Amino acid sequence: MATQLVTLAEVERLSTSVVRILGGNPGKFTLQGTNTYLIGRGHQRILIDTGEGRPSWASHLKAVLAQENATVQQALLTHWHHDHVKGIPDLLELCPNVTVYKHQPGPGQSSIEDGQIFRVEGATLRAYHTPGHTVDHMMFVLEEEDAVFTGDNVLGHGTSVFEDLRDYVSSLHRMQHRVSGRGYPGHGAVIENATSKISEYIKHRQQREDEVIRVLRYGRLDGPEGELFATQQKTFWTPLELVKVIYKDVPENLHLPASHGVQLVLQKLEDEGRVVHDRDLGEWSVERGKSPL
Repeated sequence: MATQLVTLAEVERLSTSVVRILGGNPGKFTLQGTNTYLIGRGHQRILIDTGEGRPSWASHLKAVLAQENATVQQALLTHWHHDHVKGIPDLLELCPNVTVYKHQPGPGQSSIEDGQIFRVEGATLRAYHTPGHTVDHMMFVLEEEDAVFTGDNVLGHGTSVFEDLRDYVSSLHRMQHRVSGRGYPGHGAVIENATSKISEYIKHRQQREDEVIRVLRYGRLDGPEGELFATQQKTFWTPLELVKVIYKDVPENLHLPASHGVQLVLQKLEDEGRVVHDRDLGEWSVERGKSPL
């Protein structure tokens, strides 16, 4: 992250029904660490995600459960990434009767279906399949708060990565007006207005698509400057060449990872028939005679 992250407490009560426990794994991609959430008010609680198996997470969870006189009845996994699931063995040791749920479940896990409801005292969670970041990604709406647990589709700081851009954008639209309250993200601070943040994400993704198309067509972000420039434009581009124009103000050591995101944008545009791909050369172009914007 280029910006300074706010400090988050290892354990923090965020509302009467939500306690955040950090995974103890801060880093470049995990920000302050993976957020896990203990949800409910009674003895039986729901846990969203389990961190990546760091001892500090298990220790904090044990302490919170003792303080709250609670146990985890159900654990809901937002997706398969290791920093969200590797704490399962620690959870099973602390709460041996817990049922672990996941979309496309692994051995010993139960399935989460789109629209499925999970309830404990003080909390009703409705699950929605929101692929893109990963194929199995889920979000959960906390009905009592009109809030949403966004998983890694939407973060508290910066933007997220994705496996499939078409699915990701479709999921963002599905999430956009689902609630009017908070977003509890998989990483980063609480999002006070989930709808506004998701709208920002959608706008950002559209901006990146428009920038890729513009550079493919004109060779620059601000468009052509007369016929002379238009006749001199480069026709085919590699993802890394596009990055050097679109991310010209970003340090060069970040260009290669940025090219992966541009590659996914190009694949989406190709699926939509808006660009063509020379697979032998690994280069891309807009089709002549079409106006892609």
